[in-house]
Amino acid sequence: MSIPKDPLLALLRSRYGERWTIRRTEHLWLATAVDRHADHAPTLIEPDVERFIQQLEDPPARAGRSARSLLSSPWVSERLFEIGDGVYWNEFPPPQ
Repeated sequence: MSIPKDPLLALLRSRYGERWTIRRTEHLWLATAVDRHADHAPTLIEPDVERFIQQLEDPPARAGRSARSLLSSPWVSERLFEIGDGVYWNEFPPPQ
């Protein structure tokens, strides 16, 4: 049986993995919401693991309205078509 390289990261992923995709760097803990339409902040970044866990449990509010994103702007929605989850197609090539 192999021992995880980062047992705390493995523990957080097992506990919060249904709601968050969790990773870390040498100095930061990062989490991205699995549900991109969640009513809370979609991304958490913290240097302190205790504060990070608090935010996983009780995430801060979104900075903007949940229904608004750059992809919902009229300019984008008139030109792009969603062909998959988060995958968009533009039938016109960029101007030269």
